[in-house]
Amino acid sequence: MSYDNRLTAGKLRRWEKFLQDYRLPKWEDIPDFGLYMEQVLALLRQYLDYLPPELKEEQFITAATINNYVRNRFMPEPCRKKYYRIHIAYLIMICTLKQTLSIATLQRMIPNGLSEQEVHTIYNAYVERHRIAAEYFVQQVKLVAGPILKHDDAELELSVSETTDLIASAAIIGGFSRLLAEKLLLLEGRTLENYPAEALEIPKKKE
Repeated sequence: MSYDNRLTAGKLRRWEKFLQDYRLPKWEDIPDFGLYMEQVLALLRQYLDYLPPELKEEQFITAATINNYVRNRFMPEPCRKKYYRIHIAYLIMICTLKQTLSIATLQRMIPNGLSEQEVHTIYNAYVERHRIAAEYFVQQVKLVAGPILKHDDAELELSVSETTDLIASAAIIGGFSRLLAEKLLLLEGRTLENYPAEALEIPKKKE
């Protein structure tokens, strides 16, 4: 594979600016007057504009996908085919998390059947966590891609000077992050007293 590091650097700087300015909508900014499916799809595309211009034709959410979420009880049913704030909040969280977690795993994080106040609280906390994580992500990318971005002060063992290495590092870190999230979710409801002691033993370093 061949990449122009100058082009990569330009794209990274553009995405950095995008993520610095990007915010998920606040709870009170989400419409609550009932939207039909096509209106919901248009709103989600507006809220979750992650795709670069080259991939705009790809649909990250469709009517069939939403119907499947409802049918499998991953989110509340619409009211007479209309979707309200609580439905859209579920969809925003699902769509932003399904890039790294399975839908079944997501259901453990944001179960169906919650009251609107419970969803309100969970959603507000999620929006704030999303903002903080995005800022942290930008800083980490700047460190890892320091040589590509020509940052003289970014000399780390993880730093890369080639786009192919940056792609591999991002994929590997993404895999570890998903694994960590899934492992931690399995601890729900467990305590130190009822957890197998051997499962907490730190493996000895092999000679």
